[in-house]
Amino acid sequence: MNIILNGLRHTVASDASITALVSQVTGRTLAASGQAADGGKLGVAVARNAEVVPRSQWFVTALAEGDDVELVTAVQGG
Repeated sequence: MNIILNGLRHTVASDASITALVSQVTGRTLAASGQAADGGKLGVAVARNAEVVPRSQWFVTALAEGDDVELVTAVQGG
């Protein structure tokens, strides 16, 4: 299935959730809570179709064909 991720076409599995997408993009395994399984900080926020999706809802939020997803990574610096 195709979605738009940060303005670019991106292919995901037909049953993908936001958790699966974030895991795919970051290369990290996530728990159902949306936290990194290794206990480290993830520093990621997600909006689907212009609505922020709380991390606690990533696992249960299924992606659909044509969804517009913005994945923002926090960057430290000055």
